[in-house]
Amino acid sequence: MEKEVRSLLSPTSVAVIGASRRVGSIGHAIFSNILFSGYSGVVYPVNPSTRSILGVRCYPTVLDIPDEVELAVVVVPCTKAVAVMEDCGKKGVKGAIIISAGFAELGEEGINRQESLRVVASRYHISLIGPNCFGVINADPAIRFNATFGRVMPEPGNIAFISQSGALGAAALEYVQAQNIGISKFISVGNKADISENDLLAFLASDPQTDVILLYLEDLENPKRFIEIASQITGDLPKSKPILAIKSGRTVEGAKAAASHTAALAGTDEAYEFLFEQCGVFRVNTLEELFDYATAFSTQPLPRGNRLAIITNAGGPAIIATDTAIRHGLSLPEPSPSTLKKLQSILPPTASLRNPIDLIGDAKEDRYESALRLVLEDDAIDSILVICTPHIATDSTAIAHTIVRLAKASSKPVLASFMATRDIGSTLQILDSANIPNYRFPESAVRALAYMARYAWWVHRPRTPVHLFTDIHPEIARQTLKKAREEKRLFLPEPETYRILESYGFSISPYALATSEEEAVSYAENIGFPVVLKIVSPSIIHKVDLGGVVLNIQNSYMLRREYHYLLKRIQSAQPDAPIWGVLVQKMISGGKETILGMRKDPHFGPLLMFGLGGIYVEAFKDVTFRIAPIRELGARRMITEIKGYSILRGFRGEPPSDIPRIVEYLERLSQLATELQDIDELDINPLLAMPEGQGAFVVDARILLTAQDKTA
Repeated sequence: MEKEVRSLLSPTSVAVIGASRRVGSIGHAIFSNILFSGYSGVVYPVNPSTRSILGVRCYPTVLDIPDEVELAVVVVPCTKAVAVMEDCGKKGVKGAIIISAGFAELGEEGINRQESLRVVASRYHISLIGPNCFGVINADPAIRFNATFGRVMPEPGNIAFISQSGALGAAALEYVQAQNIGISKFISVGNKADISENDLLAFLASDPQTDVILLYLEDLENPKRFIEIASQITGDLPKSKPILAIKSGRTVEGAKAAASHTAALAGTDEAYEFLFEQCGVFRVNTLEELFDYATAFSTQPLPRGNRLAIITNAGGPAIIATDTAIRHGLSLPEPSPSTLKKLQSILPPTASLRNPIDLIGDAKEDRYESALRLVLEDDAIDSILVICTPHIATDSTAIAHTIVRLAKASSKPVLASFMATRDIGSTLQILDSANIPNYRFPESAVRALAYMARYAWWVHRPRTPVHLFTDIHPEIARQTLKKAREEKRLFLPEPETYRILESYGFSISPYALATSEEEAVSYAENIGFPVVLKIVSPSIIHKVDLGGVVLNIQNSYMLRREYHYLLKRIQSAQPDAPIWGVLVQKMISGGKETILGMRKDPHFGPLLMFGLGGIYVEAFKDVTFRIAPIRELGARRMITEIKGYSILRGFRGEPPSDIPRIVEYLERLSQLATELQDIDELDINPLLAMPEGQGAFVVDARILLTAQDKTA
């Protein structure tokens, strides 16, 4: 349940506790920002050491203010903050923004102090932002509330920005002012003792002033709740809103050795990457990208698809734009035959009409008008980029007026790239006044249009449910897990792992556990040659490394010989390992090796993995992840996103693999991962995907349980 946020962003009265007369202090900056930014409410300075600040009567404590106070902005030393919050609670304050530092960011003493702050806020039902934050801004003309210690008050707009870093937030506010970008809300969350990004997202979901949401994150308070809220905002509300995020703290490539491929490949940063994708949030890398894309989203309609037309007066920039478009998933179709015919009759013979449409260097506004009008009318085109490079014969203001006039009458997104650097102020003003974004370089504009096309797909994507299978037997799985717990084992050898997978509807390549050479021969003859022999021991996780796997055994004579040598190798390599026996398993050929995996992340819960399998999975890292539970569409996208998807789809005349069965198994793994909390890691490698319609078979698998101290 999200907390109340309105009083933090739209208060009718504010007390600045720790306001100061000293110019340059944080207390002075925040009070003067509220006072002089056009705030529509009442602001009270609180400081026991002075009578007035900036001509406004000062009160010794918040309790001395004779009127109601809805919000307190606290700028006092951290050692006094808890006592101040007690006063705020007694006063009936509904919200508090704690600017002060000296809390959880400083270690154990600060953590305890922050917890005391949270306890007081909870007792008095005070919504708390911070501590250790930069403040908040509500640029709504009806509120005009600037409770930060920054130097700028941004112009009103429809972009909200939530930042976990105060310093980065301050830099962003300076940037948006320089770029003439409007803001609806700015919130620095600081240490998130109470209010988190989830509470703010829930508020912004219905905020009429906000159409685009930007995030700077260092972590997430509740990832599963984030997925729920973000998914609603980006695609499930009647008025969806794009969310763009910078997530800092990418981990160093590589991981410590682990019992499963999934654990080795699934770092925290990968989890964030696919979490965002799972809920329609777009991750970007820089502030410049963040606002490049936000500007396009906030001013232009969404495209119907990914078909881009480029209109230019120079070939070089158009080629760069084309390369960028293809890399980012856009297509550049030829205009329709009727459009081509009309362009041919209007443009000079030297013009290129195929897309990019090159009007050549001496193009004036009349050529731009003809080309842009025809392309906007063409149903084969979804979005348009207009490039204009400086030329002595070019009147950029006239071209800008042309773009504005035609774009206003169209429902397609139009972006501009005027590449001049001198004498372009009036041109940019014309575009800005009509909400036509201009980009110094065309590749930036193309990337923005690519993000818009991806988001349009997300909004209109087919919705699929989370499939809960009823043909499963979880009680069998739980009994197997209970037995391992009773024997104080964390690793489940193949027979136990197979039993759990079978109970959840996975097909296993036929197998049997032999405890003698004669049993092995009997089982092999019953299963049918060729077979594989595998050592089974609760102490041996990586069988291949010890020579514990023998492939392609063709007959009983060969099996007897290899059975003997297999046991001899294991006894030599690991003499103390308890041996349960030798697994005899049917060797299946003709399929494609894939890997399915699961790892329980302490922050995100079960992470699912899919990729091409075999021994090279960690080397090539061609895998995708999702957080369980997943929907059918999510399972399908896990498969189509890997680089090796073309191999599964059918490559160079080979038949396609049974992709529907892989989708089903990913969904079954998702259900298993959410229902069996004891499992920490699970690898199915390989899952042999047979040709379409012939299913898929587990050929090798292992399970590692969660250590008892983690589940306590």
